[in-house]
Amino acid sequence: MAEYLAKSNNSLSFEVTQGDQLIGKLTYGSWFNFNAIAEIANVTYQIEPKGFWGTTIELKDHEKVLLKFRMNWNGEIVVQTYFNGIKNGFLFKHRGIFKESFVLTDQEGIELLVMKPNLKWSTLNYEYDITTSDAFETFPDKEIVLINALHCANYYMSMMMSAII
Repeated sequence: MAEYLAKSNNSLSFEVTQGDQLIGKLTYGSWFNFNAIAEIANVTYQIEPKGFWGTTIELKDHEKVLLKFRMNWNGEIVVQTYFNGIKNGFLFKHRGIFKESFVLTDQEGIELLVMKPNLKWSTLNYEYDITTSDAFETFPDKEIVLINALHCANYYMSMMMSAII
């Protein structure tokens, strides 16, 4: 089990840390835009919507798709990874109302990580406390999945806010 913190310095960028160690960054180009740049260990990945409606989001290393996700009809986000030619599936979902959190599970429903959002009223920026399972910590590409989970949480909250407005 490991603890991470995703902290927003402004409304367009997040840094994910474990203790004092920087794990990666997620930077958006503008508000309400799902295009982003993920930086992990000095490697830059592009995150961009695909398709006519832009409902599928892809994370790419240059032109190679490493991960993609889309929201299904009941508000859960289906995540597919393609690391080293191996396809894996995950489910990212919102849990709770008053003590809300986000959960990433594998195909068997086993929780891999839990993200708890905290709105900092003084700056109106979000922070996420992230707890991962021992199984998640063994993933070779866990940093990419971790940064993508942050993007999924932001995507979910943006989609829910647009549904309210």
